[in-house]
Amino acid sequence: MDVLKKLFELHFRSPVERIQPLQGELGGSERKIVRLANEKQSAIGVLHDVREENVAFLEFSRHFRRRNLPVPEIYAEDLAHGAYLEEDLGDTTLFEYLGAHRDGNSIAPQAIQAYRKVVAVLPRFQIEGGRDLNYKVCYPRASFDRQSIAWDLNYFKYYFLRLAGIPFNEQALEDDFGRLTKFLLGAGRDHFLYRDFQSRNVMLRDGLPFFLDYQGGRKGALQYDIASLLYDAKADLPPELRQQLLDHYLDTLEDFVQIGRDEFMRYYYPYVYVRIMQALGAYGFRGLYQRRTHFLQSVPYALKNLRWLLHHAELSFAPALMQVFGHILASEKLQSPATESKDLVVRISSFSFHGERPEDESGHGGGFVFDGRSLPNPGREERFKNLTGRDGPVIDYLNQQESVHQFLASVMSLIDASVSQYQGRGFKNLMVSFGCTGGQHRSVYLAEQLAEHLRSRNSVEVVVQHLELERLGK
Repeated sequence: MDVLKKLFELHFRSPVERIQPLQGELGGSERKIVRLANEKQSAIGVLHDVREENVAFLEFSRHFRRRNLPVPEIYAEDLAHGAYLEEDLGDTTLFEYLGAHRDGNSIAPQAIQAYRKVVAVLPRFQIEGGRDLNYKVCYPRASFDRQSIAWDLNYFKYYFLRLAGIPFNEQALEDDFGRLTKFLLGAGRDHFLYRDFQSRNVMLRDGLPFFLDYQGGRKGALQYDIASLLYDAKADLPPELRQQLLDHYLDTLEDFVQIGRDEFMRYYYPYVYVRIMQALGAYGFRGLYQRRTHFLQSVPYALKNLRWLLHHAELSFAPALMQVFGHILASEKLQSPATESKDLVVRISSFSFHGERPEDESGHGGGFVFDGRSLPNPGREERFKNLTGRDGPVIDYLNQQESVHQFLASVMSLIDASVSQYQGRGFKNLMVSFGCTGGQHRSVYLAEQLAEHLRSRNSVEVVVQHLELERLGK
């Protein structure tokens, strides 16, 4: 966090007075996002250890700004430490604005108007923004090509279908994937594809939309992004409104590129299917695999969209895939996947032995406390001093230490046995704490490793807290 403070002070020539975390467990990204502010200025700081994504976002942002597209200004960057500072666009996302201006399927005119503004700007990004863009910095691919489609389809198959227990014929499904991919690649793919164009990545300021999180952008088909926005699961747009917004998008698109509506629509719904499969794969990975149950709350909304598609735009060339969708819609488990009971809450904390100790809020007097000070200390090396146990270089360093693996194996064996006993006896709370000298590297790493391990167990809710990192604003 010190690197962000330094960037703020260098840019604004005044110190940071407040730091506010903006993205926690609810986010799908691994980036750390905070608001830094004083009495006169504010900015958004981002820490992310994937250099390629940072480079793509920064280069795209500057490119779009030069073309007067509504994206945040980049104030400062330090790629060596995975940090950058950008314009603060406020707190209102399109998703939040929609939620505040709807009653069920009844959506207020001002929310509809906000969506119309968004879809009217999208062609500028795709056409004007795509011109002269340096696609060499795209990560992980320069285009939404055969490989990109294969990744999304396999994501859906292995992290959603497998983990949700949906039956399928592997070879028949692969054959359908091949036909679907070949069909999709027949669409024109020479424009900028935003990749994650959904309501949480659009900010509204003074009634105008500003766009975020396009670091996964690449060259691709026009149909993908408008499909992403209109079939954004939890936004749950009514079919009539989706059609109105699609028509408005196509009307605007005609000002930028000559494409027949019949030709556009020929590929549109297959791209809707692909986007929904990509989203279900993400929900499965974050929810069914990582046990972050709030991601599963989006599944019923995605299935609602899927049900509409099967009634209105079935893919005749993919019978095995259509059958799989039928099995998904018939699954009672998936209709309300985030409501399963969590019998045992395991609260995992990290702390410094020189600082504040974790408190047991359950009133049972505490639980396990493990001392990580016997393990190799990354904090003694200059390259790790400003990092934490959640950062890739520190994780890689500790993963290479045999003593760390032995320590964790013993801890996990003991905790697994206790979790089983607690569940068998109907206990509701278990507390596990890890301490080290500074509370920044080893204890944080150990807490995160145990949390990831326990999220794979049934009927266990995992809550993680890093006391020293919270104190330091990291």
